[in-house]
Amino acid sequence: MPQNKLLSTTTFRLALVYLALFLASASALLGYLYWNTAGFLARQTEATVQAETTALVTQLDESGRAGLVLAVITKARDPRQNLYLLEDTNGEKLGGNLDVWPDAQPGDGGWISFDYGRRTVEGEIETHEAQAIATRLPDDMRLLVGQDIEERRRLEAQITNALAWAVAAMIVLGIVGGAIISRNVVARIDDINRTAKDIMGGELSRRIPVSGAGDEIDQLAENLNDMLDQIERLMSGMRQVTDNIAHDLRSPLNRLRNRLEVTLMKPATQEEYTEALERSIFEADELLGTFNALLLIARAEAGAARDGMAWVDLSALAQDAAELYEPVADEAGLSLTLDIEPELEYRGHRELLAQAIANLLDNAIKHAGGAAGGSAVQLSVKSRGMLGAEVTVADNGPGVGIDDRERVLGRFVRLEQSRNTPGSGLGLSLVSAVTRLHGGDLRLEDNQPGLRVVISLARRARRRPSEMAAE
Repeated sequence: MPQNKLLSTTTFRLALVYLALFLASASALLGYLYWNTAGFLARQTEATVQAETTALVTQLDESGRAGLVLAVITKARDPRQNLYLLEDTNGEKLGGNLDVWPDAQPGDGGWISFDYGRRTVEGEIETHEAQAIATRLPDDMRLLVGQDIEERRRLEAQITNALAWAVAAMIVLGIVGGAIISRNVVARIDDINRTAKDIMGGELSRRIPVSGAGDEIDQLAENLNDMLDQIERLMSGMRQVTDNIAHDLRSPLNRLRNRLEVTLMKPATQEEYTEALERSIFEADELLGTFNALLLIARAEAGAARDGMAWVDLSALAQDAAELYEPVADEAGLSLTLDIEPELEYRGHRELLAQAIANLLDNAIKHAGGAAGGSAVQLSVKSRGMLGAEVTVADNGPGVGIDDRERVLGRFVRLEQSRNTPGSGLGLSLVSAVTRLHGGDLRLEDNQPGLRVVISLARRARRRPSEMAAE
């Protein structure tokens, strides 16, 4: 990946922002630690010097001048890093391990900072930094008590260097880590872009690779792949719809035109004209029914019918559909049995729900039959409590194979290759669209023998208050 492209990515910029925030917080924490450590050492030095000064002043009060001089000489022989100097009024040294009084002005609290020469074990003289407090004593004496702070300064310098290296390491590692993370993320996004370009180029079967990490990009890739699958299915369905329209609509239109043309080509009686017109109207009604079904499917799939949803009596809808198709079933020699739970209400679109139930009954009556006990169709409507409602239409016909159950829900799909049975192949497609509109689930199951179609309507069913009070 080009370096300029990597540096301009949003991921790298976010990594830099996070690095800046992390550095700010880490620097504040490290600064606090440094302040506490250095401050503790400084306070310890001040406390030691003040304690030594207080002890010597007390010695003067208790033992006089001679006792103070002896105490200073004794303490000055201690190999520790405490510094002492006691002078009289003439500036003569009375005791201590400093040779001259420092040439420095006292600061706050009488503290002075100065450099002095310290003899090493090898006999060399090193310049060290010291911090001391000067005290004026009776008899015009003055006392200097201090401590060598060279080691403390070195420790503070080491801490400062360590903190500086730590901050530098965090900056370098943060930039490198941000670049690596950005490179990986951008590489996966590039995969998505390449796949999108390939698909736009006509390779509809291409899919976005999934790394298996289960992160947000994988979830995005899976959702996009599902969307691409749906788009491919829709495009395949459109091609199939085109082929089926050419077969199912062109033939009736040709028959209609030919019939009218033949009727006009020869003299005919009034009865022949009437018969030709009636047959033409019948075929025109079938064509209108096909187009109306397509419009209903498009309306349901577009969600335009959601504005018309209200509480409807699902039990009454099913009962009305059964009464409508009961004569048709009797004429076909079928037994239509009902198992409808009374007064079950559901929030949905009345017209579309009624059309879906009617389509299921019409489909079942057309294909029922073949069982030894006679042809039968059963319609049931049941409550699923808080889960919603369930509408089931079952028959004992030949059924639908497992491999064809998904395909038969498409538009103009008819398993009967000869297409002798009346119909357009839009019935189950409309049922599927209505079910999706209501957030439900459509299942095609084996009725052993026959087909059982189950519509599970989710979370919007209720019992009538009158029936709940009766219970």
